[in-house]
Amino acid sequence: MLKNNWLTLLFSLFLLLGISNRINAQYGFSHEIGAIAGPVAFQSDYGERHDFSTNLGNTGIGIGLIHYINFSYTAECDCYSPETYFNDHFKVRSELSYNKTELEHFGEWVSPARTSLAANQLRAMKGSTSVTNLGAQLEYFPLSIRDFSATIGSLGPFVSLGAQFSYYNAEAHSTLGPLGTPLTTYPKYLTPTDDRQYGFSTEGGSVWSIVSSVGTRYKLAPLSDLMIDLRFQYYFSDWVDGLKPNPALYKENKANDWLVWLNVGYIYYLQ
Repeated sequence: MLKNNWLTLLFSLFLLLGISNRINAQYGFSHEIGAIAGPVAFQSDYGERHDFSTNLGNTGIGIGLIHYINFSYTAECDCYSPETYFNDHFKVRSELSYNKTELEHFGEWVSPARTSLAANQLRAMKGSTSVTNLGAQLEYFPLSIRDFSATIGSLGPFVSLGAQFSYYNAEAHSTLGPLGTPLTTYPKYLTPTDDRQYGFSTEGGSVWSIVSSVGTRYKLAPLSDLMIDLRFQYYFSDWVDGLKPNPALYKENKANDWLVWLNVGYIYYLQ
């Protein structure tokens, strides 16, 4: 399943690159490629809402390949494009990325002082989710892209907004035994949800998400940048982590899954 997802996403990425190359040939844009990596904090139905130990504990790692269409520079003639506000302040970023997070319950309800069966069930419940994303963002640079490109050591802050399509694979289990029985499973995860027998799932699926970032580039050399980027990604599903207690009964779990990803990257300008 995961192998097929990767093949589909790689094909889509190559398709995007092919389209962008045709656009370059027609309109004279240039391209940048790069790689990103960094820690991911996954916000889900595992743990307690607004709890620091949950935010710190349910973290994973993300990696990705990125591609930019640079409107300010024309690689074919080694010259700047006609100056417009859009050319000097916007780039289009496409991305293929992957993140994985190990998940468990943190917070008050699993504190060592609690010795009930319910507390033991929550402590014993473990899970993980791996997500493969493909999408694009429009990045806005409030300062001039041309000035940034011409100045070694300069900073190029940006904000972005876009969308991604993702394949996820979720897993849930308990150290007490197979989930799905009153002896191993916390009661609210035994309640049917979305026509499923339980409020947990080990099935994969696909989902759309909104992505927004804030970050900056550092001009390392004429043809290379370093980047730091803080991302917020909101999924239009509550099953990405493999848990979804019935939202009609458990209001505290009604939010969809989302994550925060702090990544650093290296970007190279193609000529």
